[in-house]
Amino acid sequence: MLGCAAIVHCLVHGIAQPGIALAFGVLVAVGEAARGPAAPGAREPAPLGTAGVLAYALLGECAGRATTHGTLQVVLVVLAATLAGAVARPARDRRDLPRELPGHLARRTLVAAFAAVCFQPLHASGTPEGPAAGAGYALFLLLLLALTALCDTVLRAAFRRSRTGFPYAPLLRDELRALPSIGSAVCATGVVMALAVTVAGLWALPVFSLPLLLTQLSLSRYETVRTTYRQTIASLARATEIAGYTPPGHARRVAALAVAVGRELGLGGTDLTVLEYAALMHDIGQLSLVDPVPDGATAGLPAAEQRRIALLGGAVVRQTGVPAAVAVVVERQADPYRDQPLTARIVRTVNAYDDLTGGTARESGVGTDADSGVRSGARRAVTAPVALEELRLATGRDHQPEVVEALARVLARGVRARAVPGPGRARR
Repeated sequence: MLGCAAIVHCLVHGIAQPGIALAFGVLVAVGEAARGPAAPGAREPAPLGTAGVLAYALLGECAGRATTHGTLQVVLVVLAATLAGAVARPARDRRDLPRELPGHLARRTLVAAFAAVCFQPLHASGTPEGPAAGAGYALFLLLLLALTALCDTVLRAAFRRSRTGFPYAPLLRDELRALPSIGSAVCATGVVMALAVTVAGLWALPVFSLPLLLTQLSLSRYETVRTTYRQTIASLARATEIAGYTPPGHARRVAALAVAVGRELGLGGTDLTVLEYAALMHDIGQLSLVDPVPDGATAGLPAAEQRRIALLGGAVVRQTGVPAAVAVVVERQADPYRDQPLTARIVRTVNAYDDLTGGTARESGVGTDADSGVRSGARRAVTAPVALEELRLATGRDHQPEVVEALARVLARGVRARAVPGPGRARR
């Protein structure tokens, strides 16, 4: 609706100062075209485009001459430039475009409109130098920057809530914790870019664009390395499956469902990464067994044997270079849940659920319906409600009640979580 209003407005009134609009539109389009593949956890994949959007929304003068574009023109330029940049991306990076673009475009448009609505009317009603002069003007822009960043954080959490079904409060906390990272630097660069254009004109755009473009390319390479690292860990986790110690897909199912339960319980950031890696490699210690345990379910082994397997698994994990907290989670799997960290409790409960159901969750995502059946396996599998009831009965020593109930809520909502990428399945 906002985009349609912007199109109608510009058709009726025309484009104000088309040269300035074109310059910022090209800047946003280039930033969008240079955007790398969307990686898990990447908060700001297109810093150059975002900075250009904010700079245009907060632009009051160009080389000492007052600008006359309004909020709706800002919306139109952002829409057109983002779409043009998305189409210009390499074909290999456009595979997920139909799924990613609507949310990305909507959030970027709303954030640009918010910044423009806060700035443009105040600037137009103030003195020719803006709502304030000198240092006061810069402070005004910084205050507006903080409000815009907060607006973006709230919208990002809302879009993630609608896409994943996770509770909004933990997602918002996760986004607030990530706010001081690259996003705040990009927003500050947008403000500085607007101030530079005010003094030096459009020639300031390429001066500020080159460092951001190099930063964007570096971020893209970093995310590629992270994805490869995660795939390496997933490949290592498959060693128990290839050797016949655990059922096929068990580690990836446990990891995907554990992350969903972790988000349900309010975990975020590094804690979720530790949880995912530990869930992938929680069975690695079974490679020390002479004979595989049926279906990889070690719960029936003596406590001393469970403890030995967990300690050997932790020792292997420590050699992989992952954070030490991952090894701690693996080592503590055989402890009573009251002695375990929360991440270890989640892995233990989700692992038990997958053992009981025989792997109801599909690799394409977590989201087993609470009343669904299960596929047959080497041993008799039970339905999801029966498995949950067995877990509830074991809360005296083996499982924390809050974790079991969080698992039940995730399954009841049919939450879909991205599967952990395996060998040959690069996630983009």
